[in-house]
Amino acid sequence: MAGHRMGRVTEDIRRELMAVIRELKDPRVQNSLISVVRVEVTNDLSFCTVYISAMEGLERAKTAVQGLKSASGFIRREIGHALKLRHVPELIFKATDSIEYGAAISKKLSDLKE
Repeated sequence: MAGHRMGRVTEDIRRELMAVIRELKDPRVQNSLISVVRVEVTNDLSFCTVYISAMEGLERAKTAVQGLKSASGFIRREIGHALKLRHVPELIFKATDSIEYGAAISKKLSDLKE
């Protein structure tokens, strides 16, 4: 698969993933401000690693990942319908604290200005 096509498929999956996550009714996912930080798709489209971060911190992101894992079948089906892919990759969700880390660095920089 050409590199530009893989980039396009990765971005399409990320966009549709965000749309499906907003519609989920699971309280572990719904009651937090989560964001899809990064999506990595293997070359053969068999696996897709999704990195999730939450504004409330790493523990909240881990809780959201549990909810997303339980809804992964539904999410795969919705992505397949939206993108019309021949093979929808298996979703692997991982929690990361990148939003919390970025906010801490931003706070430190603003403190330096003062």
